Amino acid sequence: MAAGFAQWGNDLYTGRRSYDIVGRRRIWYSISAVLVLITAVLLITPGLNPGIEFRGGSEFVVSGVPDADQQSAIDAVQAIAPEESPRVATLGSDSLRVQTAELTNAEVEEVKAALAEAFGVAENQVTSSFIGPTWGKDVSAKALRGLAVFLVFVTIVMTVYFRNWRMALAALIALFHDLVITVGVYAGVGWEVTPATVIGFLTILGYSIYDTVVVFDKVRENTADALEQTRYTYAEKANLAVNQTLVRSINTSVVALLPVAAILFVGTFILGAGTLRDIALALFVGMAIGTFSSVFLATPLEVTLREREPAIRDHTRKVLEARARAAGVEGVAAGADATPVPTVHVGALRPGSHQGTAAQPKRKPRR
Repeated sequence: MAAGFAQWGNDLYTGRRSYDIVGRRRIWYSISAVLVLITAVLLITPGLNPGIEFRGGSEFVVSGVPDADQQSAIDAVQAIAPEESPRVATLGSDSLRVQTAELTNAEVEEVKAALAEAFGVAENQVTSSFIGPTWGKDVSAKALRGLAVFLVFVTIVMTVYFRNWRMALAALIALFHDLVITVGVYAGVGWEVTPATVIGFLTILGYSIYDTVVVFDKVRENTADALEQTRYTYAEKANLAVNQTLVRSINTSVVALLPVAAILFVGTFILGAGTLRDIALALFVGMAIGTFSSVFLATPLEVTLREREPAIRDHTRKVLEARARAAGVEGVAAGADATPVPTVHVGALRPGSHQGTAAQPKRKPRR
């Protein structure tokens, strides 16, 4: 199996095998648009579920409970504050976390006693804390500021490095695509947005850009002489670059997703709700969708933008016209000789192919 995968990767790199990813970009655009639309709806309803760090309130942790019955915790809180709708989560196998709106000092002490009685534990096994919303607002403001600075630096660096603002724009669109879908999935799952979640959102930005830059670097290498030859179009050379980096993108994603998936499983099913679960879900979704966008969205977008340039558009027209003329000559020769003439498979591009003109078929001498 490993040998077959290696051979498949080698065929993709040499051009013996090729997938028309760029040529079918409308399909990928449609898929991305549908995903963004669905996640945008999820962001509206049900919307994000902000954690106590962002909305403020009182938090109680009950440790060493023999039976982690969440309804018992809800009943205990509502017996003291009937208007409350507490949020209860299991922590590990023998602990509960109960979050409410801000309570008075007297209500806090009464709720602690009620929770201890409900679960049959000592009152010192129930801890309480108050978190103000100011801290959460400060975290949100800093996260947005960091995101803005990150995007500005990414735009400048990519424009200077690739000497092409279209690549920077395509990368930013793919980045926005990844972020929106990741946040939308988080809203759909309904887990609380915590500072760890925000850290996960910011982390996937770097991963998405990294994967896209690797693909764009190969695109730049393959298309450096695109206008100096008339055998392949700019889109075909860019498509070869995507195929050549496909195995690398798959390997990198698998290596990154496996440990994150393990952390997500441990955080969700073994340790219960907590920092591990919050950050792992954001990372898992962001890395998976980032791999999709770097292969199926970023380069097709860059090609779409480049094909608006007059030079690229004229070059593509010349290549297609030359190819059509060659096909016409082949048809005439085949009809005259009554022998089929093989056509050139233009999709099987090979690195290092820099022929200046389209290959002309040879006519067989008449007898």
